[in-house]
Order: sequence, then C-alpha cells, then structure tokens
Amino acid sequence: MSMNTVPERLAALRAAMAANGVAVYLIPVGDPHASEYLPCHYTSLTWFSGFHGENSNFVVTRTESALWADGRYFVQAEKEIAGTEIKLQRMGEPGVPTVEEYCANALNEGEALGLCGLTASTALVNDLKKALEKKGASIKTLNLEDELWTEGRPALPDTPAWILPKEYAGFSPAEKLDQLRSKLKELGCTAQFVGKLDNLAWLLNLRAMDIECTPYAMAYCYVTPSRAVLFINTARVTPEAKAELEANGITLAEYDDVLKFLAAETEPQTVLAECSTVNYAVYQVLEQNPALTVKDGIDPLLMMKGVKNETELAHTKQAHIRDAVAMVRFQIELESRLAAGETLTELTVDEILHKYRSADDKFLVESFGTIAAYGGNAAMMHYHATPEDHAVLEKKGFLLVDSGATYMDGTTDITRTYPLGPLTEDEKRFYTWTLQSHIDLAKAVWLDYCECKMIDTIAREPLWRHLINYRCGTGHSVSFVGNVHEGPHSLRGTNSVLMRPGMVVTDEPGVYETDLVGIRIENELVCVHKADNQYGTFLGFEPLMFVPIATSPILPGVLDKDEIAWLNDYHRQVFAKLAPHLNDEERSWLAEKCAAIGC
Repeated sequence: MSMNTVPERLAALRAAMAANGVAVYLIPVGDPHASEYLPCHYTSLTWFSGFHGENSNFVVTRTESALWADGRYFVQAEKEIAGTEIKLQRMGEPGVPTVEEYCANALNEGEALGLCGLTASTALVNDLKKALEKKGASIKTLNLEDELWTEGRPALPDTPAWILPKEYAGFSPAEKLDQLRSKLKELGCTAQFVGKLDNLAWLLNLRAMDIECTPYAMAYCYVTPSRAVLFINTARVTPEAKAELEANGITLAEYDDVLKFLAAETEPQTVLAECSTVNYAVYQVLEQNPALTVKDGIDPLLMMKGVKNETELAHTKQAHIRDAVAMVRFQIELESRLAAGETLTELTVDEILHKYRSADDKFLVESFGTIAAYGGNAAMMHYHATPEDHAVLEKKGFLLVDSGATYMDGTTDITRTYPLGPLTEDEKRFYTWTLQSHIDLAKAVWLDYCECKMIDTIAREPLWRHLINYRCGTGHSVSFVGNVHEGPHSLRGTNSVLMRPGMVVTDEPGVYETDLVGIRIENELVCVHKADNQYGTFLGFEPLMFVPIATSPILPGVLDKDEIAWLNDYHRQVFAKLAPHLNDEERSWLAEKCAAIGC
C-alpha cells in the first residue's frame, strides 16, 4: 500500500488498529524523554497528520481523527490539516473536549485504546485510564508508529556525547549527584529514575547534539545511594567523557537495555519517578519489580537547575553580551542592505544572524530555529519561513525577529520588532502597548510569596486595559547551555511556582492580530533579591540581555514617567556594556539607537 499522503497513512493505521484489536489509537507529540523538541525519528504525529507543532495529541478512531493544538498553533494547524478528514480541537476553548473525554466517548465497553508506551508519558496514560475506566475500556501498549513508518524514517540520533567542564557548570557530576541524593532523602526516597534530557544533562554535565538546536544526548539515568547508571548508546561517548563519568562514580550501560536492567534490579529502593516525564513503558517495569517501591513526585532536579548557580550566572552574563554584539551587527547590516535597495527576505535574516553568532569561538548552535516574520506573518507566534513559503521585506511595517544561540557558557533567547519604514497608527499603538507591558514586568517588584501566575498579570495589564490578550505565557525559563524552554517556573496563568533569586525567565508580551501584525519584545531577566524589611522579602528582575529596543514607533503620551525612565536607563546600560566591543562606526550607530526619549 502506498503511504505518501495523510489519507493513505491513516488508512494503513486503521488497518493495523483492526489487526491489533484496538478501536482508537493515540499518538502524542513525544519521545521517550518528554522532550519539547523532538529528534526527527520521533516525529510520528507529523508523519501521520501533517501538523508540525508542539504540545499536541492526535487521535484516530475507526471513522474519524482529531488533532489537539494550543493557542500558539491554531492558525498553523488549520493550514496544515486543510483538505484532510482531521478535525482541529482548539485546546482550552469553550466546548472543546479534552483528549481523555474524546477517547472515552469514542470507545465502547470492552474496547481498547492503543498507544506506544515509550512515547506516552505516565501522566497522560494515568489520565486516560481514569477516563476509560468509567466506560469499561482499557489501554493496550503497542507500537504502530514503528510498524508503519519504516520508509524514509530518520535514524535514532547518536551524536558524540561530551562533558561540559566544571569551570562552566560550577559543580562536577559527583557533586551534583551528592546534592540530588540529599534532596531524595528529604523526599523519603532512596533512588530516582531520571527520564528528562535537560535534567539529566544538568545532573551529569552531559552534552551532545541529538535534537536540533538542543545540545542533549538521548539517555536515562538511574541513581541510588551508591550507584549512578547512565543508559546511553555507549559507542557515541567520547573516551574523555567516559573516563570523566567513571571518575565521577557513573557506570555506563546500553540505552536499549534500560527496561531489561530495571526488570532485573534486586536491590530494594524507593524510587522517585515523575509521572509527567517518565515514559509509561519504564514506569510499568518499575511498578512491576517487587524490589522497588515507586513514588511519583516533582523531579527535584527541576528546581536544582532552575535556580542558576553563581558560576552559571557569571558565564551566562558574558554569553549575553557577546550575543548582543552579534544582534547589533545583524541590525546594522540589515538596515544598510535595505537602504541600498537590496531584495531581502525573511530567510536572509537567519543567514545574517548565523554569520555573526557563529563567528564567536564559544558558539555551539542556534538555541531554536530563528523566527523572522514580516508583516502579517508575525501574527503566527511560531511562524517559520521556508524556501517554499516566505515573505520579501518591504520598506514599511514591522519585521519580528525571535532568535537565540547556545554557547559553551550560556543560552540566549531574544526578540526585537524592527520598523522597516512607515507604520500605521494601529501598528504604532500595538507596539507601544507591547513595550509598556514589557517594561512593567521588567521593573516589577513583588513579595516573595507571589506565585508566577500573579507576576504574569503585571505584564498583561497594559494590554488588558485595551481588551487585548496574547494566547501564550509571558515568559519561560531558559537552561544553561541547554534547551531554550525549561521549568519549573514560567510566567503564565497556570504556574504556581514561587520565583527565586537566580531564576532566569523571559519577558515577552505581544500583540498578534491575525493576518495584520505581530509584535513581540523579549529580553531574558534574572530574578534578584531587592530588600528585606518589616513587610517581608522583596524580589525583582534585572535584565540579562542588552540590545537596543526600537524607540521610533513609540506613540507619545502613552508610556508613563517611570516607564520612560526605565527605558532610558536600560539604553544607557546597553551602550555602556556593548560600546567597548564595537568599532567607531558601530558605536556611533549604537549611540543613536540608545538615545534617550522624552515623554
């Protein structure tokens, strides 16, 4: 059977479902490690449905199929599934069923839902079980993705694995393992199964290039009081890394042997395994082993790496200065080439940025695919220009550029919205309101009992006043030499984590008017201690990123005195920090961009 189109692939999937006795099949966006960005080998949801977004699920029944996408992807999803039978389920919108409700409705008593235990998180399976129990339906683990997607499927990644030196990381793997073991003791556990790649990378200072733009290795780690076993394709571990891991008390085992190893474990342990990040196949084996008591709980590594240590912070500040210099050089080149009448596209933006960033001797990789979006394209929050589909830049309107890089000493994420020529009144208004939101969060001060979701509202309030909102968080945590999105904290309406000094977070409010305009202004901030007094402990933010913010689109009379003072002070810092790294011509350009504005 030909399997070149989505309808053909769905027909083949339904035939395999029937042969395996499952009435419904669920494909999550996922790999065995609950990764946000996936190795190409695990992009099954895209292969079967045509949709390229994150944080989604695809369900196929005997007669219909449905795709769940969040607000960032509504526009993109509609385009990508157009012309197929697939129905878009807009997550979080009124009247839209959850994946669990939909699956339960689609199943009759005694029927089974199929899914791959390696790519489904235990938390997802537990939620499905609850919903299906009421219907008398069950879950069957099988891997129809592997069975059907054989032709042209990318291999499992196996890039060389290496160790980030302690001079950058601040602590050795042995020291971090000691920190983890004492945390586990506090939690009443003796062992932990680490499934999430960013947590594992931080714990062992392990890096590779298995995922596009994300310097991690596909691996698991099992930690007990006396052992730490790293499950990885051992052939790809450099001899230096192997020696260093062993010197730090870490044993190597083969990646594919993890289930066999856990099933054969005889040493009694109380094992912490976080349901949201440990896959169902692993969790089942842990639960079925009589020597092990499994305990679900938040992975303590999340908070341990979420609060950056002093060494990480010192290095990341240096990385951000060098990244800012690259951003300045990019903007100078962009402006001069446009002024010279060259034809530039959204793709040119990525080329110029890469040229300046990759010239840095500590550069590893872009931290995500550059989003260069001109005009109405910027209304799609995660728009990506392609050689087949991209816009030519014109001398009017806005160009939104969201980009970043990972260096040996830090990871960056920055967005600027550049005016390329005359702007409409609406464009100026939306830009000014977005900047107001950005500044209000950047200069916020709060008592340390405030949860992230409370701080999130500070950024939204200037837009809410005009009855506008953005369908995403205001900010996310950024790893140290790692993935561009991490936990445990994020500035969004659902996050109840308390911000703590040393946490890094982005400040990126925006206005997205479908097909018209998209505006976002983003810096990375670090949470700092402000003061202790009779009222408690006050916290605030300091910027990590120092790049000029366009002032020409600002509507007079909208920003208040404090907001103008913040912006002028920010630009003074930008000039002071970057000028020493620039030549005379670049410095005079920067002085102009950083000129103070009045009210």
